Amino acid sequence: MLNISDEIRFKTARSGGKGGQNVNKVETMAEGYWHINSSLLVDEEAKKILQEKLAKKINAEGFLLVKSQADRTQIGNKQEVIKKMNELVNKALVKPKLRKATKIPRAVKEKRIEAKKQAGTLKNSRKKINRDEW
Repeated sequence: MLNISDEIRFKTARSGGKGGQNVNKVETMAEGYWHINSSLLVDEEAKKILQEKLAKKINAEGFLLVKSQADRTQIGNKQEVIKKMNELVNKALVKPKLRKATKIPRAVKEKRIEAKKQAGTLKNSRKKINRDEW
């Protein structure tokens, strides 16, 4: 688990939403920027993985960008940015389990074929009887 709060650069702006009279004069929205390639916390292999998995959230300069304006305070939004960024990075670095391919058991195949045969006989029994075929 990485904690990248030391390497994040913050930028603030005026936030929309709740806040009353404060909303038009206080910069409460927080944007966090983390440059993955110059980070000392992750190795080269992890940097490549992060570049691939978080490509949509990385801007042209190579910064991972996360915003928050949920809280009414700048400090609260900065903490939210750190939390979101940590979750994103840790989630991206988790290796998914490999799926083991398994065969379908013979009994299951036979059961499926038997069910198909029964459905076919049921449909045949619904047909009209031709007197010519007797």
